[in-house]
Amino acid sequence: MSLTLYDMDLSGNCYKVRLLSALLGVPLTIVPVDLAAGDHLRPPIIDLNPFGELPVLQDGDVVLRDSQAILVYIARKWGGEAWLPTDPAGLAHVCEWLMVAENEIARGPNDCRLYEKFGDAVDIDLARAKTVRILDLMESRLRISSWLVLERPTVADVACMPYVALIHEGGLTLRGHPSVAAWVDRVKALPGFAGMPGL
Repeated sequence: MSLTLYDMDLSGNCYKVRLLSALLGVPLTIVPVDLAAGDHLRPPIIDLNPFGELPVLQDGDVVLRDSQAILVYIARKWGGEAWLPTDPAGLAHVCEWLMVAENEIARGPNDCRLYEKFGDAVDIDLARAKTVRILDLMESRLRISSWLVLERPTVADVACMPYVALIHEGGLTLRGHPSVAAWVDRVKALPGFAGMPGL
């Protein structure tokens, strides 16, 4: 088995893939990509992913882009029912949170981090408002459950945790959201957990 991850170590989306792989004991060959130098817009990345984005996962003839899709692939191939259920309701509930990672968390905590840490042109007031809203929603959920869905860790938690845990790099804090902070700590305590810069 030889999985290759085209990766940037500061990317929370790339980190999701590294984290799930670590939790499942799936070895990765990491190929660092220098975004500042534009390497993502040149071969081999642009040939593997015409969107010119990271992460990209290559498993033999299978090439995947988008961190959520890659999480689904790894979980389905190596994680079994525990990490990604196949029953219709369980799968749908996990997918709800994958969409939160792709939307509310990406446009909230992630955008705040892009603005504060990397100087990206972001509507920071909107990003901060979106961050408060999603943290409030997560706080309500995690006040009654240890995990986002199914009462156990799933790819939903792996998809949502990184940019929430890196919220300090976006100039914000989890103060006022103690259930969210405790959930981040639970993810960090999972056997096999691997960190990233800033986490």
